[in-house]
Parts: sequence; C-alpha cells; structure tokens
Amino acid sequence: MVNDSSKAAETQRARNVADAPRVADLLAGAATLGVAQLDAQLLLQQLMHCPRAQLLAFDDTAVDAMTAALFHAAAARRAAGEPLAYITGLREFWSLPLVVTPAVLVPRPETELLVELCLARLDHSPRLVADLGTGSGAIALALASERADWMLIATDASTAALEIAAINRERLGIRNLALRAGNWCEALPAEHFDAILSNPPYIAPDHPALRDLAYEPRSALTAGADGYADLFSIAAAARAHLKPGGLLLLEHGAGQARSLRQELLSLGYADITCRQDLAGLDRATAAIWP
Repeated sequence: MVNDSSKAAETQRARNVADAPRVADLLAGAATLGVAQLDAQLLLQQLMHCPRAQLLAFDDTAVDAMTAALFHAAAARRAAGEPLAYITGLREFWSLPLVVTPAVLVPRPETELLVELCLARLDHSPRLVADLGTGSGAIALALASERADWMLIATDASTAALEIAAINRERLGIRNLALRAGNWCEALPAEHFDAILSNPPYIAPDHPALRDLAYEPRSALTAGADGYADLFSIAAAARAHLKPGGLLLLEHGAGQARSLRQELLSLGYADITCRQDLAGLDRATAAIWP
C-alpha cells in the first residue's frame, strides 16, 4: 500500500514536471505580448534567482507554477508600458544597483553626465556638494561612492523619495551623504557649496513625451507652462549657496540650452558651457558663480 502510494506520488510529480512550462515557453509567450526579449529575460532571471546566461543556456528548464504565474503577471505589466525598473524594483546607475519605486523617477543613463562632469571639474580634495531633487539618490550616491572625502547633501520635497534614497544609502553602505527634506535650495544648510547639481523637472505639461512616462511621478517631470520654471528657480536660488567659483550643473531638455544660458547670464553666472549626451542632444549645462 505504501509502495503504491509512493509510486502514485512519483508519477504525479513526473506529470507535473512534464506539463510545466519551460523557460523557452515563457520567453516566447512574453514576446507575443510585445515584451522586448531582454526585458523578458531580466524579469524571469529575477524570479528564478539565476544568472541570465544560465537561463539562456538551459532554456528547457521546467518552471514551477507559482514562478510561471508571477512571470505572466510581470510580463503583462511590462507589455502595458510599466517601466521594467518598477516591476523588478531595481535600476543600475553608475554601476550602482538602486532600489526604485513609482515614488521616484527611473534613473536614466543620460543623467550620469552630471556625475561625470562634476567629477571632472572638482578635484579629490574635501568638497561640499549638493544634489537637489535627489529622488532615488542616484546622483548623490554616485558622487559619494567616487569621492570618500566629499560631503554630499541631497534634498527632496518628497518624503517618499527621501525614504527610497535612504534605503539606497544604507544598502550601499554610503556614509558621506546626508538627506534633507525641502524644496530645492530651501533645505540646504547655511554652508556654501563647491557644487550644486540637479536633474529637475523640465518637461512642458503638454509635451508628447509624457505619453511614454505615464507611470512616473508627474511632479518630477513637468515644471510650469514651458518646462523652465524649476531650472530658473534653482539657478536663482543657488547663487546664495555657492562659494565664489562654485559650480552649478543642471540637466535639461534638448531644446532648452539657449534659453537656460541666457537666464544664467542674466543672473550673473560666468563660464557657461553645455554638454551633449551620447545621443548628441544638449543635456547638461555648467556655470560658475563668480
């Protein structure tokens, strides 16, 4: 009787494995939904807790029912346009794995240009640097990880965003970063800074690009009627917080460099330069407070 029960159980397990979907089946199903191949692989890799190379090398591996169901749900979310980072809860920035949620923007590769420019313009000596509207903490954490002798202060008006930044700071073991709640420069202490950086909202509220950003916080994307409100506000306020010779670095839209330059000149900034991103689009403007 016991042997008969064991054999029956083994037979049922064998049938379950035989009927279970394979890795290749799940990836093919995601493709029919319109999910990009790499996105599908990354979703399944996370659920199966294995390297992507292993996933692809053994794509005939059977997948249990729970994992398959979770993958189907994740693939449907991605097919509907939800950012991959919100589904997986992670996004890499400057080679740092960051936790992200819909409370913050998804960090983007072009924003790494701000980090690159700041590191190039300031030497390794102790510096005080501010990141305004830090969101997930991406810019500040990247700089802090590269310059142990710098002190970073990151601000955000959103307490939910600051909670995500704090989680990332602890996960990465960053000790030279302080977080402050407040709108732009209002949260900065009395000290004067060697550099102030920001990737503020700079999209006009009627811009067609917003259709592809529906899942991300609108307050972190749009500014005023034409997208310039926060750029101009930060530029004006930063003057009271920069040291003489201090650096202001702002990310902006591809068509905003000329107007931003004119505003910076009118505010008294000097040595204004614009750098393009890898796509050849104007993306970051640097200016010096004399």
